Amino acid sequence: MHGMDLTAENFNELQAHNKRLKVENRLLNQKLQYLLGKLFGKSSEKINPDQLALEFGVDSVAPDTPEAAAEVEEVAVPRKKRKHRPLSERIPEDLPVEEVVIEPEEVLAEPEAFRRIGEEVTEELDVVPTKFFKRRTIRPKYVRKADRSLPPVVAPAPKRIIDNSYASAGLLANIVLAKYADHLPLYRQSQINKTRFGVDISRQTMADWMFRLAQMLAMIYEAMREEIRACNYLQIDETPVRYQNPGSGKCGQGYLWPYHAPGKAVFFEWHTGRASECLDKTLAGFEGIVQSDGYSAYGAYKKRHPEAQIEYAACWAHARRKFHEARSESPLAAQTLLEIQGLYKIEAELREDPGKDRRAIRQEKSVPILQRIGLQLQAEQAAHLPKSQTGKAINYTLNLWNKLLVYTGHAQMEIDNNLVENAIRPTAIGKKNWLFFGSADAGRTSAIHYTLLETCRKLGLNPEEYLRDILPKLPHMTNHTAKDYTPAAWKAARENQ
Repeated sequence: MHGMDLTAENFNELQAHNKRLKVENRLLNQKLQYLLGKLFGKSSEKINPDQLALEFGVDSVAPDTPEAAAEVEEVAVPRKKRKHRPLSERIPEDLPVEEVVIEPEEVLAEPEAFRRIGEEVTEELDVVPTKFFKRRTIRPKYVRKADRSLPPVVAPAPKRIIDNSYASAGLLANIVLAKYADHLPLYRQSQINKTRFGVDISRQTMADWMFRLAQMLAMIYEAMREEIRACNYLQIDETPVRYQNPGSGKCGQGYLWPYHAPGKAVFFEWHTGRASECLDKTLAGFEGIVQSDGYSAYGAYKKRHPEAQIEYAACWAHARRKFHEARSESPLAAQTLLEIQGLYKIEAELREDPGKDRRAIRQEKSVPILQRIGLQLQAEQAAHLPKSQTGKAINYTLNLWNKLLVYTGHAQMEIDNNLVENAIRPTAIGKKNWLFFGSADAGRTSAIHYTLLETCRKLGLNPEEYLRDILPKLPHMTNHTAKDYTPAAWKAARENQ
């Protein structure tokens, strides 16, 4: 080489530099494939075991033991097809019926010449569009005949839900459901009401109603906070939502934090940040299990509150997602996915038979699979670069390993946080329509409405029936009586009637 002697030291440096470039190139290529998959690939995380075997070879994803192979073979069994339910099961029997009788023209022309021997009946489902109407409340005035000097007698005016407003319980319920359940922004509702029904209610008026209604519903909202705090198992997550920040010229980043107490309530809390302090109000005094992803705020809360009687559990859906992202990179990721499918197969069987002892079956069947996963990941950890998709999946799983095992020791727990993520889904759909909250205060308004509606959905309640029943009671409600009108309490009262 001109002007340079290629010494052994220089040669070694070049070799090391070349090796680093190859590693960097491989990592960049893996990231590129991952991003391309995110952009153009399927969003579903469902994996066909045969597909993994085809990509990596049967031997590379096959379990090492006959017992493990039997479990994987069970996982590969296709799901049963859903049975088509008859129309009588899909349409309520107690729907109002409107009958239309069509007589033959021959009978209409000469009725005395015919005798009815039966009928042919066909049914179809119809719907009446939203109908606006005025409800006029009349309070007659009276004077006493014997003494007209006394003041007139008139019944007291019923209290309105929102003072100085013409909004009824039905109208408010309709707006709440359209915005927070059907994801129709207020400006669209305003346009629909005006163009289809000739009713002009401005977006600003409806926004004011939603804010003032949320202030009144806050009594029930706080009662629901106490309900979930009294449970011993909570699933927690957080989802980002932008909000307008007046004066800054841009949107801020806030978060809705859902707390899910299975079978009881879903409680949304709004914060303009994502720090561990956001957990203080709801977790204060809570004793039990908190299941979440690996976000550091939960550990930070425990450090700030070492006296808290909380056991943290991790979510297998998040761990599985890491290996799903790495499935095209290594046979280990593919094999781990198959093992995790075995865990979920056990959970599916437990859901089909609620009478089984979930803890005992998990100890018997799930723990051996988990032991295999843990040993395999520990053995392979050093063989994968920390920045590779497989390396990230291994490190994420092993860092949370003890928390990922917690569910096997508690019958009431779920294997993952999917139930609380399902509770977030309506807000994610809504964000595509209304894009952001109008202000930071609007975040709390939305959190209150989402709390009531999502809890109704989880409990199998008709949210319109619930709102129409409780809204007229708000003017007479107190912080003491509000606990009787949470969705769970309302459902229990109706079942006891």
